[in-house]
Amino acid sequence: MAIIKIPYSRGFVDLKVPDQNLKGILESKAHHFKTDDPEATIVRKALDKPIASPPLRDLAVGKKKVVIITSDHTRPVPSSITLPIVLKEIREGNPEADITILIATGFHRPTTEAEMLNKFGEELVKNERFINHNCFDESTLVKVGILPSGGELWLNRMAMEADLLISEGFIEPHFFAGFSGGRKSVLPGVAGRTTVLANHCSQFIYHEKSRTGVLEGNPIHKDMLYAAEAANLAFILNVVIDANKKIISAYAGNRELAHKEGCEFVTGLASVEPVPADIVVTSNGGYPLDQNIYQTVKGMTAAEATAKEDAVIIIASACNDGHGGEAFYQTFLDHKTAQDVMDTIMKIPMEKTIPDQWESQILARLLIKHKVILVTDQCDSKMVTDMHMLHAYTLEEAMKMAFEIKGKDASVTVIPDGVSVIVKQ
Repeated sequence: MAIIKIPYSRGFVDLKVPDQNLKGILESKAHHFKTDDPEATIVRKALDKPIASPPLRDLAVGKKKVVIITSDHTRPVPSSITLPIVLKEIREGNPEADITILIATGFHRPTTEAEMLNKFGEELVKNERFINHNCFDESTLVKVGILPSGGELWLNRMAMEADLLISEGFIEPHFFAGFSGGRKSVLPGVAGRTTVLANHCSQFIYHEKSRTGVLEGNPIHKDMLYAAEAANLAFILNVVIDANKKIISAYAGNRELAHKEGCEFVTGLASVEPVPADIVVTSNGGYPLDQNIYQTVKGMTAAEATAKEDAVIIIASACNDGHGGEAFYQTFLDHKTAQDVMDTIMKIPMEKTIPDQWESQILARLLIKHKVILVTDQCDSKMVTDMHMLHAYTLEEAMKMAFEIKGKDASVTVIPDGVSVIVKQ
């Protein structure tokens, strides 16, 4: 009997799979990557040798309004380590700089004070100016232009009025943007509602290049690059983290070239060969990415990429914050089947994209092909079943359900951390 640790909430749960059923375990090499440098040293080294850019301290000279875009509570960016170093770097170049830290909420709810304290630490929250971006508040937005896709580009006014715009984030595989990090801090991070909806339209989500680990030819990525350039994003700091959310590498400098180098590093670590199976078990990487069902769809797509036709997908995700999007939840509540959801969404033109439809579209795509069992003891089971999934309180219960569906001889592939891998296609 194989026993495999699966990330769940702030810890791990054990998955037991009979040896004769287990066909493979797919893991990112990032989880076993070793470095002798402390996390802060890795960050400082990246800032000392930026890619295709002057040092941040030099860029800060003479700048009055400096804005740092940072990630919100749903992203495991180790900002309590990175932000103090970035702030020190800026102030070494310009002690008088007026600095605002803009939280890139994208289409998410605002980050609460408690979540800020947890993510950034008391000292930063107490002594620095933090502002939540609000994509719905038109008074805080400015129209910048037209995206390559044809959608209107609206961005946070504070970011556009900055003399120096910087972003920090992390790079991991992303289920439709290819990778997180870099340009994504601007779009969707600090973009307006209209812009996010256009960029996440049904045709783009459907596009064959809008997949994990793909940048070349990805229409969503193309829009994001344009937005970052339009915002004059001058400098980025992106880190790569392991399963314990520890920094193992960092990339600083030019918004496109530094990000590209980081993506190449992640590709080398995260790419795995598919091992098709009747049952695929995964997770959403634990806290903070498994706080809601909305985010949990990401981990499901890794399982989708190695699942046989009509396979059962099991995903362990706490979802203690519920569905994560009212429109996302309501879409499934209002439709009898996943195919009905898909049929409705594919008829919606770009200019009429509705909130969260991209997440609904991807979940519907999964549910059309597979049964999905969501394992959680921290979320209302009715909410899970309302969204056309099966619910289990434990992995043991979920495995029993899956074997009843697929038979006792069913093959099993395990992806302990679904958001960390790129399953080759």
